[in-house]
Amino acid sequence: MKRDYFSHSSKDAHRQPLDQQGGSCIALIDARFLVWLAQHNQTGPKQDALNRFDLAQFLTGALGHAGLDVSIKRIYWYAEENETLDVDGQIVRKVLSHDSDGGISLLKSIGQDLSRLAESKACDHVLLATDDERFLTAIDGAQLTGMQVHILADDAASNMQQLHQSDPGWGRLLSQADRRIVVQSKSLADMLQGSVGKVAAQVQEDPEVVRESITEVIVSWWDDEPEDKREELRDALHISRGIPQEVDRQLLLRMRHRLTRALTLPEKKMLREIFRSVALGTHAAESSQNNDPLASAPLIEEPV
Repeated sequence: MKRDYFSHSSKDAHRQPLDQQGGSCIALIDARFLVWLAQHNQTGPKQDALNRFDLAQFLTGALGHAGLDVSIKRIYWYAEENETLDVDGQIVRKVLSHDSDGGISLLKSIGQDLSRLAESKACDHVLLATDDERFLTAIDGAQLTGMQVHILADDAASNMQQLHQSDPGWGRLLSQADRRIVVQSKSLADMLQGSVGKVAAQVQEDPEVVRESITEVIVSWWDDEPEDKREELRDALHISRGIPQEVDRQLLLRMRHRLTRALTLPEKKMLREIFRSVALGTHAAESSQNNDPLASAPLIEEPV
C-alpha cells in the first residue's frame, strides 16, 4: 500500500522526530533578561537603545540551530521602560520595574499570555526568554495542552549538571523546557546594536550560488531515498502542484543548516520547483538547455 504523502491524517505525520516538525512560534521576551543575556559577558558600556528590527530573524536562526524548522509568527516584548520603537510583528507590553514589585507584574503579564496562547492553540511553539523560576507552573500548564515551550539560554545550559549546582532555580526552569535555545552573548549584543543587519545588507548572496546549493541538497536527498519511496513521490507529484509537507520540512531544514539561515520566500519557491524537476526527471534536461547557449538559439540555414 502506497503512502499518502499529502494526507493530513497520515499516521507517519505523527511519528516525525521533533527536528522535522515545523509550525509557527510566538516569542515572549522579557526585555530586562534579554539585555542581561547579551551583556553579562561583555566588558563594554551598557547598551541603552536597542535595535529590535533583526530580532525575529536572529531568534529564528537560533531555533534552526537547535534543530527546529519553525518561523517566528509574532514577538511580545515585555519592557519596564517606555518603548518608542515600532517594529512590525512585535507587540510591546509595559510592565512595572523589577525593583518596584519584584517582577510580579512581569510574571502575571507573561503568564496570562502563555496560558491564552495554549488554550486557544494559537501556535505550535513558544520561545520564552526569562530566568524566573516562578514560570514553572505556567510552562507546565502550556505543555500539557500539547504546546512545545523552548527557553532562551546562554552557554551555561550546555552543562546542566554544573548549572543545577551553581544556580538551582535557573537549572530547574531550563530543565522544564522542551528545548534549550542557546545563543552567544556577543552575537546577541551585536544584533541588538544593529551590527547583524548592517552586515547582512552589505553582503548579498549570489542567487546562482544559492540555486546551486539548493540543487545539491535536493539531489543528495533524492539519491538517498529508496526507489520505492521515489516512485511513490513521483505518483503523488503527478496529482498535486505542491510537494509533501514532510519532504518540504526536511529540505528546508537541510538548507537552513547549509546556509546557516532560513530561506526567503522566493528561495522556498525555487526549492519546491527544483525538487519537482528532480523528482520528475526533468532537471537534467532543463540544466543542459540553460547551460547550452545554442539550445534556445534559432536555427540558421547555411546557403547552398
